[in-house]
This record gives sequence, C-alpha cells and structure tokens, in this order.
Amino acid sequence: MKLEEKILSIAKETISIEAEAIANLKNLLTPEFAEAVQYIYNSKGRVIITGIGKSAIIASKIVATLNSTGTPAVFMHAADAIHGDLGSILEDDVVICISKSGNTPEIKVLVPLIKNFKNKIIAITGNKDSFLGQQSDFILNAYVEKEACPHNLAPTTSTTAQLVLGDALAICLLDLRGFSTKDFAKYHPGGALGKKLYLRVSDITIQNQKPQVSPDTNVRDVIVEISEKMLGVTAVIENETVIGIVTDGDIRRMLRNNDEFKHLTAVDIMSKNPKTIQQDAMAIDALDKLEEHKISQLIALDNKQYAGVVHIHNLIREGIL
Repeated sequence: MKLEEKILSIAKETISIEAEAIANLKNLLTPEFAEAVQYIYNSKGRVIITGIGKSAIIASKIVATLNSTGTPAVFMHAADAIHGDLGSILEDDVVICISKSGNTPEIKVLVPLIKNFKNKIIAITGNKDSFLGQQSDFILNAYVEKEACPHNLAPTTSTTAQLVLGDALAICLLDLRGFSTKDFAKYHPGGALGKKLYLRVSDITIQNQKPQVSPDTNVRDVIVEISEKMLGVTAVIENETVIGIVTDGDIRRMLRNNDEFKHLTAVDIMSKNPKTIQQDAMAIDALDKLEEHKISQLIALDNKQYAGVVHIHNLIREGIL
C-alpha cells in the first residue's frame, strides 16, 4: 500500500470509529438527560464545568458554547479546584464533572467537597458505575466502545462523545430559553458572525459616496460620476425617484455599439428597473440578493427615496462574504 493510501485509510477509519460512537450516543440517552437539562434551566445559578486532562479541554469548550447561547457558565480545572478554586462555586450553581473513567484521583477528591457545598452534580462519564457516576445527581452516559487510537489509549472518541453531549445540553437549553438570532447577535457582536446578525444596509451605505445623475446628463458626465464615486454605478434620478442605473457594463456596451456617443445621455444607456433593497434590511439579505441576481451593486432605498449604493466589495470588506 502506498503511503498516501495508508494515510487516507487511517483517516477514514478514525472518522468511522468516532461517527459510530457518536451515533450510538442517541441510544444511551435516558430521561435523566432531560431532567438534567430542566434542572439547569430552572437553576438560579451558573453552570460550573470541571475536568482533568483532555476532559478539561472539552469542559472549557462546552463553557464557551453555553455562554454564547445564553447559559452562564464557568470553567474550573479539577486540579486547581482542590487548591483554592472551589471558592468560585456559589450556592445556586450546578456543577458538571467530565471524566471518561470517573475514577481519577482528582475527581475522587473533588466530588465529596462539592457535595459538602450541597451543589447538584451532573456527570458526563463513560463509566456510569464509577465513583463519579455513583456520587452524581444526574449521569449523562458518554460510553464509547473504543478510542480511535490504535492502542485504545489516546483520548479521541471519548472526548468527542463528551463534546457532543455538551453541545446537546447547550442546544436544548437554547431552545428552552427561546434564544433568538437577536440574542445571538448580542452575544456575538464581533467578527463576521456578529455582522451577519446585526449589520444593516444603512450601516454600509453611509460609508459610501452617493452617485447620481439626471436622465439628461450627458455620457461624459455620467462616466465622470461613476469614476469619482468609485462604486462602478450611478443611479439615474428623476423627480426624486430612481428610474434606472448606469453601470460600468452599460458604459462598455455603449462604447461597443456606438461610434459616436457625445449626443447620448444617461436615459439612453441606463438599465431600467434596477434591483433595490431597503435601508433597514440586513446586510446579509443584500448579499443574498446580489448572489441571486448575479450582480455587483444594489440601489438602497429609504422607503421610495434613493439612499445610496451597496457594492459586493462592501460586504467582502465587512467579512460577510
């Protein structure tokens, strides 16, 4: 077998092993999962998530997912917890402990201390009969038959299963809270994701110049307007209404079809019924419209009044495309 074929074979086998284990998690779900979700939802406190080793890394990611979807969560490393970080657990907090075996020394020390505080414990473990499983109030079964590691040692399939159960928890809580796209935008104001949820057409047009000519503007001045405003287009305005647009493409077609064009005006070369979008529409909707019609610019309107131009380059610059 060639080296390339061997590598691809190992990769496919890894994916298959993990995919089968994840699919089997559905068979391990019990009413206890629903009870744990409802307990978190009704809790007045936060979710404290702890683990050791690779499980701690998974715990940190689940914390991030919960925080971003409306459930306040805090990461607490199991080793640090027994050296002072237990003070971060408040009276109404719910604690999720993640451990494949459920029998690690740190977990055995930590769990009784948490129980002394009377906080409820949710276990995500692959061994429900472990110390962690027996001491917890709720068990989420993350059992996997084997790791993807050929020696069945490196945490691979097991940590993937833990992560998937954490995602399932987060999405169930998201649904119970009625967490909307507006809420999502509030928690994700930065980056392309946030912009897709809150950026409006008006936020873009205000950054652009506002090219416009009248129907009787001669071709030379139309070209100057398009060039100076640097959007590849100008609106043609009559009685404060957009009656057409002239694009770079219209100019090229005019030059190709006319040896003499000094006598031509905007109305002679414009495209009628241009595609438009309202100022208060979302920028992502503008992108959808541009892609649908395979065009580069949209005319923005404030009700029926000309408000400006949205260019596809604006959306690329904002990171939406």
